[in-house]
Amino acid sequence: MGNQINKSSEYFNTVTYAGNSSTQSITGVNFQPDLVWIKSRTGTQYHGLFDILRGTTKVLQSNTTSSEQTVATSLTSFNSDGFSLDSAGDFNGSGYNYVSWNWLASNTTASNTDGSITSTVSVNTTSGFSIVSYSGGGSFGDTVGHGLGAVPAMIIVKTRNATSSWYTWHKGMGATDNQFMDFSTAALQTSGATIFDVSAMSSTTFTLGTNTDVNGSGSPKIAYCFSEKKGFSKFGSYTGNGSATDGTFVYTGFKPAFLLIKCSSVSGTTWFMFDNKRATYNIVNKELYAEDSQAEATVDRLDFCSNGFKCRNTSSSLNGSGSTYIYMAFAENPLVTSTKLPATAR
Repeated sequence: MGNQINKSSEYFNTVTYAGNSSTQSITGVNFQPDLVWIKSRTGTQYHGLFDILRGTTKVLQSNTTSSEQTVATSLTSFNSDGFSLDSAGDFNGSGYNYVSWNWLASNTTASNTDGSITSTVSVNTTSGFSIVSYSGGGSFGDTVGHGLGAVPAMIIVKTRNATSSWYTWHKGMGATDNQFMDFSTAALQTSGATIFDVSAMSSTTFTLGTNTDVNGSGSPKIAYCFSEKKGFSKFGSYTGNGSATDGTFVYTGFKPAFLLIKCSSVSGTTWFMFDNKRATYNIVNKELYAEDSQAEATVDRLDFCSNGFKCRNTSSSLNGSGSTYIYMAFAENPLVTSTKLPATAR
């Protein structure tokens, strides 16, 4: 694959659909997805994450610490333009509307021996995304190959066979003090030398501490790893200013198609999830929460701009004066591409 992304929707795309409590194929993704994340918009059904390494019907839930579940009537296949569902109500209940966020890796799996622990990966170096399966080694300094060919900007790790936190590192938390957050809670950023050895991360591996949730001996883990790609993805931090009329503007270099935001300095703040398919014009006001099964809420929050996003709310969860935030953004359109097509404002 080449290094220039001209059409972001060939690597990440959001699709909305209505459930039918039967079987159906969801199309319009534009590629065969390797990671599918589904959430009901109109009900309190749990989130569901499915990926090519764990296989169809294998569900993890970002809003709980539960182990992986096998749900035979959930996602039953990854298809060339989407995925197929059976009747499970969390993902395909009649009378409910859903959203799916979809990422492309390689559509294949491969063994990776770059680390002291052999991993299995599905990786797309063009878009900077890899899915990594490994079993913990139990020792401080164990390394795991991620395949990105670049230092990760964000890593999310979950134990598959036991109750565990979703340990998450993001470059906006700091590169030397072993900071982490938990995807399944609203807790603030904290530190722990037994989670990740952040200073040792490289373009080939990430380094683990001894915490059982990330490195329990023999325990199977799944990791979602992201590196930043100019014009397609951005992983950064910003400081809120507490203004609703002239809130903080964050430059990404593209019009966002998807945005995840979490306050790292205030406890009890949500992991906001926004996208351009549920809110098709400004102000972006359709939100879901990665750590919560709550149905979609309608609150005026921010604008998607041609080159970033601008806060339009004074909430401490998004734009509190002096508070710090991390974000993950994927592009609808790059600001400029190799075909010289500029992004347009909303």
